[in-house]
Amino acid sequence: MSGVLALLGRIASASTVHEIWDLAISHLQPLGFSRLNYGFTKFRYDRSIGDPDDVLFLTTGSAEYAQRYFRGGLYARTPVYRWVTKNVGYCNWRWVQEAYAAGTLPPDEMDAVRLNQSLGVVAGLSISFPETSSRSKGALGMIADVELNHDDVDRIWAAHGEEIMAVANMMHLKISQLPMPTRRRPLTGRQREALEWVADGKTAQDIAILMGVSPAMIEKHLRLARDALDVETTAQAVAKGAMLNMIFQIGAPVAATPELEQM
Repeated sequence: MSGVLALLGRIASASTVHEIWDLAISHLQPLGFSRLNYGFTKFRYDRSIGDPDDVLFLTTGSAEYAQRYFRGGLYARTPVYRWVTKNVGYCNWRWVQEAYAAGTLPPDEMDAVRLNQSLGVVAGLSISFPETSSRSKGALGMIADVELNHDDVDRIWAAHGEEIMAVANMMHLKISQLPMPTRRRPLTGRQREALEWVADGKTAQDIAILMGVSPAMIEKHLRLARDALDVETTAQAVAKGAMLNMIFQIGAPVAATPELEQM
């Protein structure tokens, strides 16, 4: 138990998403789950996760697997994804095999199960995290090693379930507080500063004085920030930047600033 407590402390003190992910998988993989997938979105509605470019997806699988599973949309056709969107907590994937054998899954989910089986994805478990926002959803999928079956997963959970939940929840809570390294390019320092001043209620004229540049340059910073965040208005840029933890964050990633934008 002391080892788990020390790990939780290291996760809580970590400063980057990938550092947190590495710490979590160092504990979870030796338990029999060498393949792990984590997804987190702050833009969920209905059964959609929103624009995939705004979603954080981490995996211990290969780049080819990530492309097929996430970018190719396989995750959204799986019965486990349906369970995750409607539930909070833990589930063994035994029910998926039973429903598949009984032929009671929808056709797209039957196809997804067959494809997963061809990839050696059969037994495992999912953790669906509780959220404080109706637009957010995070989940962790733990694929059991190929030599393990559903009974093995139950035995692992009986022995280590509490520590798995503790590590997974700490990982998710910490990640949700940090800038999300999505596929979108980071804001430059000047773009981020301009958005932060807008969030504080300053006008373009005010911001120009505060940043020591012309109002036209402020408008340029804000336009490029809107482009980077793929939104139409500056108000949307402020809201999205805040949701992605890209503004008002210590240590947020910063894109290189072209020389003309520094003025």
